Amino acid sequence: MKKRIAIFASGSGSNAQKIMEHFKYDDRAEVALILSNNPDAYVLQRADNFEVPTHVFDRYALYQTDEIVDLLIKLQIDLVVLAGFLWLVPQNLLEKYPNKIINIHPALLPAYGGKGMYGDRVHQAILDAGDEESGITIHFVNEQFDEGEIIYQARFRIEPSDSLEVIKFKGQQLEHLHYPKVIENLLKKM
Repeated sequence: MKKRIAIFASGSGSNAQKIMEHFKYDDRAEVALILSNNPDAYVLQRADNFEVPTHVFDRYALYQTDEIVDLLIKLQIDLVVLAGFLWLVPQNLLEKYPNKIINIHPALLPAYGGKGMYGDRVHQAILDAGDEESGITIHFVNEQFDEGEIIYQARFRIEPSDSLEVIKFKGQQLEHLHYPKVIENLLKKM
């Protein structure tokens, strides 16, 4: 039986798309559901393009009910993947999926992590600090933002002439290359 992935995303969903592309013809795993807390998120269109079901929820459903956990159980989800999901994962989800929820962060954690550190905010902080390298971190999710056990990191060099857009592009290239492969490797161990 195929391993089933659920992806949580709040925005555009470029990583979600790369993951859907990666598993589209895989006979061992599939993206079974895309979930979003944003009814206008472009990731929902991306999911529709791949004929992957979607579910939109609000803060109440995630934090005050078991609606999301029950849905994941009903759909027999094996791995929960965060791909630009901006809310903290609630305790009931962490308890139901121990070491089966992963996230990707656009920096080399533990640097530039924590509440409010996402997207361009991270890249701008790295640029402002004058760092000579950055990268991505794929990690397990726990009760805190960006503090779970690190699974994988990849790095790139920052040239003195690199702009915010260039740093963002370099990071996204690494995300799109590595996130689907790390997911595949995790699923093989399940």
